[in-house]
Amino acid sequence: MPKILKRVLRAALALVALLGGLVVAAWGFFRHPMPTVVAGDGDALARRMLAAVNADAWARTDAVRWTFFNGDRHLWDRARGFERFEHGDQRVLLNLTTRRGLAWRGAQALSGHELDAALDTTWRRWINDSFWLNPTAKAFDDGVIRAVARGPDGQDALLLRYHSGGVTPGDSYLWIFDASGRPRAWRMWVSVLPIGGLEATWEGWTRLSTGALVATIHQIGPKRMEIREVAGAETLGALVAGPDPFAALTTR
Repeated sequence: MPKILKRVLRAALALVALLGGLVVAAWGFFRHPMPTVVAGDGDALARRMLAAVNADAWARTDAVRWTFFNGDRHLWDRARGFERFEHGDQRVLLNLTTRRGLAWRGAQALSGHELDAALDTTWRRWINDSFWLNPTAKAFDDGVIRAVARGPDGQDALLLRYHSGGVTPGDSYLWIFDASGRPRAWRMWVSVLPIGGLEATWEGWTRLSTGALVATIHQIGPKRMEIREVAGAETLGALVAGPDPFAALTTR
């Protein structure tokens, strides 16, 4: 083998080894083991969290809109269970109960397999993006196990295990609180992430017109996720002026 090829091969192998070492180091740095459950009332701790983010006001928030960090734009009619999803030139109106609806790419209405794919994608995106918008509201959903665990600061933290619901049942989250009881971070043990216990901050708290609080900034290692253009109201009409944006769903 020519000397130049040997040098190139050695350099390539050294680069692979360096990258592999960085991956292992990052995995070890960001990974956290599942915490140990300790004595305590998980329900009471969950209720304290809900009070800190004004969950009663969220219950009165029948309409909400936001733009997820990846450009997904949502308008959610919580009272009727309708979702308008927009991304790029695609627009979808989805009945979240029946998971049926309408979709367009530009001015072209979709049908058949294209429509089914758009509706399924919208439902999955809504599940993910609405969960990141306000997962505290799901602390008492069916299939959720609430327990007290030891947080990284030695204080009580809330461990939620989702045994059902959503797209990936079986996921677990550890809520870590500040002195007021408001979430400041969580750690995730979820099937879609290869690193167990990955931590995301909960900051940039915004108060909706109803009084409900939602976090708009999440820092995960070097990655920053920001939820923009968040607004909510007690009725859809108070949030969106003009004709009913879901009129096409109500006639189906």
